[in-house]
Amino acid sequence: MLVLLPPSEGKAASGRGAPVKLESLSLPALTRAREAVLGELVELCAGDPDENDKAREVLGLSAGLRGEVAKNAGLRTAGARPAGEIYTGVLYDALGLASLDTAAKRRAGRSLLVFSGLWGAVRVTDRIPSYRCSMGVKLPGLGALGAYWREPMATALPEAAGDGLVLDLRSSAYSAAWKPKGEVAGRTATVRVLHAQVDESTGVEKRSVVSHFNKATKGRIVRSLLTAGAVPGNPAELVEALRDLGYVVEAEAPARAGRAWALDVVVKEIH
Repeated sequence: MLVLLPPSEGKAASGRGAPVKLESLSLPALTRAREAVLGELVELCAGDPDENDKAREVLGLSAGLRGEVAKNAGLRTAGARPAGEIYTGVLYDALGLASLDTAAKRRAGRSLLVFSGLWGAVRVTDRIPSYRCSMGVKLPGLGALGAYWREPMATALPEAAGDGLVLDLRSSAYSAAWKPKGEVAGRTATVRVLHAQVDESTGVEKRSVVSHFNKATKGRIVRSLLTAGAVPGNPAELVEALRDLGYVVEAEAPARAGRAWALDVVVKEIH
């Protein structure tokens, strides 16, 4: 099983260890593209962050976040930590990698892949520094990163997916960098989290998507699968595994071959 995750906008501070080594990161087919994006980003952010209005404009940062520009300028020398420690936020808080038992952590290292505007995609065990560069950024020399990553991802991701299930939990911005096709798409499942509430005046159940809760629930889903040691081999087996774990899941097989399954996880409590 390969689980595709979005990164978090908020990130923990870089470590004090050795800097990132691009050649040591997973998915070596992305190395050349990573070097190009890293070089472009560092060059863009060089100089006095108080005067680098161009970098803040490209990265979509307010004046109060000029420190992120300085952080990017020092990416080649900053200490690196496992990506699972760098990414924070709602989904990663709910996932709780640090509190998993040893076996579940090993499964996380094998199956979780975090998409990134800077790195393309990394495993949670890959050591990276803290950075600021979303997939929606358009770098002056490379253009929109979502489009830039498509070609190298087309080689690296099918290989990473192997012949098993692909559980795609990315947001739309990160989905733009790689969309499963053909046979891989047929064993891919996307998940939408719906909050079900009953209207007291009519007795009719209404459902809605809540962004914050959506992320938290996806984090809990991944944690549940890792903790249980579930290894569904295809979307149909994923539906059964999630139901066995207590989730309310609604799903139908796609009408045509080569299409991803769309799963709705329905919840009644927001927490």
